[in-house]
Amino acid sequence: MASDKVLSLNKENFQKEIIDSGDTSLVDFWAPWCSPCRMIAPIVDEIAVEYSGKVKVGKVNVDENREIAVEYGVMSIPTLIIFKDGKAADRVVGFKSKSNLKELLDKHL
Repeated sequence: MASDKVLSLNKENFQKEIIDSGDTSLVDFWAPWCSPCRMIAPIVDEIAVEYSGKVKVGKVNVDENREIAVEYGVMSIPTLIIFKDGKAADRVVGFKSKSNLKELLDKHL
């Protein structure tokens, strides 16, 4: 079950929630048919809860929001991009463990 701490991002709210906010954010680019995306989803949900107040967490369904994926060079999914001060600061492609993602996030806090 998706956490209520995870934003559903689209072309209408991506700019405001991620770019303009200036917050450190983790954005998961995914698709419903992608098995590794489904595997990492509960990890992303847990991170959203654990980092609440420190990191904004959102998800972009690439099937419904292709233009955002293209703009950020997402070629494979899952791709997770860390945004800091409105700019893409880091990214990981493919399934990663929770400890790997936390280590990466901690570098940007």
